[in-house]
Amino acid sequence: MPNQQRALVVFTVLLLCACGKAKIPFSPITVSQIPVTTAQFTDDIDTVSTLEAKDEVHLAAQASGRIIELKIDQGDQVQPGQMLVVLDQAQIRAELADFKAQEQKNKLNWQRYEFLVPQGAASALDRDEYKAQYIASREKVKATEATLAYSNLRSPISGIVADVDVKVGDVIRSGDPFTKLIRNNWLFARVEVPAIFSDRIKIGLPVFLSKTGSSDVMAAGEINSVGPTVNRTTQGLLVKAAFENGNGSLRNGQRLRTRVQLDTREELSVPFAAVTQTSGQSFVYRVGSFQELEAFSGNISLDKLRKLPPSTRFALQTPVTLGKLQKQHYAVTKGLKLGEQVITTNLLKLRHGMPISVKN
Repeated sequence: MPNQQRALVVFTVLLLCACGKAKIPFSPITVSQIPVTTAQFTDDIDTVSTLEAKDEVHLAAQASGRIIELKIDQGDQVQPGQMLVVLDQAQIRAELADFKAQEQKNKLNWQRYEFLVPQGAASALDRDEYKAQYIASREKVKATEATLAYSNLRSPISGIVADVDVKVGDVIRSGDPFTKLIRNNWLFARVEVPAIFSDRIKIGLPVFLSKTGSSDVMAAGEINSVGPTVNRTTQGLLVKAAFENGNGSLRNGQRLRTRVQLDTREELSVPFAAVTQTSGQSFVYRVGSFQELEAFSGNISLDKLRKLPPSTRFALQTPVTLGKLQKQHYAVTKGLKLGEQVITTNLLKLRHGMPISVKN
C-alpha cells in the first residue's frame, strides 16, 4: 500500500479516538473474508429504444370494390401467396367479357383485311386501322384481367397479421390501407445515444435489452448501422442494433431498456458489502498480521495485542479509491493488491487493529 494511503489510515484512527491511546477489545470478532480478485467492468450508455420489425409490409387495396370474403384476422400466420381478401368481381367480370368480345371482333376484321389487301380488294390503310383497333382492344383485355387479379389480394410475404381495419361488406377503394404483415423473427432497436459519444459509437458494439426496472438481459445484439447526422433538437445520434427473436419474446413497437456497451476492461474488484465510507473517503478492512498492524498502528495501543498468539489476524482499515459499481462489485483503482483478503461482515463493529476470527 502506498505511504500516503497508509498515512490516511493513521489519520482516520486519530479521528475515531476521542483522546489518548485507542483501546482495542481483546476478544476477537468473527468475520467473513473474500480475496481481492479481478472482474470485468464496462463503460455503458443506458437508454430506452423502440423495436421495429425488419420485415413489415403495409397492405392496401389494389382495386376498388365491396369485400365479400375476409380470410384473415389479427394474429393469423400467413404464407406467401395466401388469399387474404376477395372483392366483389361481378362488374369487372362483365366488363372483361365485353372487352374480350370486342377484341375478337377487331381481330377478325383485321385478319379479313389482311387477306383482302394482297388481292387488291381492300386498302392497306383500312387494314392498318383494323389492326390498331385489335391491338388496343387486346391491351384493354389485359388491363382488365390485371384489375380482376388485384381484386383477390394475396400475401406478398410470410408473417403475422396486425390489426385488420375492414370487415365483410365494407367498400374499399384502391390504395386504402387496411392491415400490416409483420415478421418478428428479426428486429431492430432504434437507439438514440447522446452525440457526445459519437466518436465511440461504431458498428459491432454489443447492445443488451431488458425490461424496464429489471437488469435481466432479454436479448443481446450488436450495432449494425450508425446514422450520418445528429438530431438538432435532441442532440441524439440514431443507431440501429439487430436482434434475433427465435423465442418470440420481442415484438414490433416494443419499448425496452437498452444498454450500449462502449468498452470492457479487467480491474481489481471488491464486493459492495466490503466497503464503508467516512467523511467522503471509502475504506475496506483488510485481514492482516500483527507485523502489518505494527507497521501502521496509528494511535492504538499494541501492548496487549503483542501477547496474542502469532497466528492472530487483525482488521486493518485501508483507504481505497473506487471506480464504478457493477453487479454489486466496485472497481478498485488504488489501495489494494490482487489476492489480499477483505472483510465482508460485521463492519460496523470493527475498528482498526481489532483482533478477528475468520470463519471462512
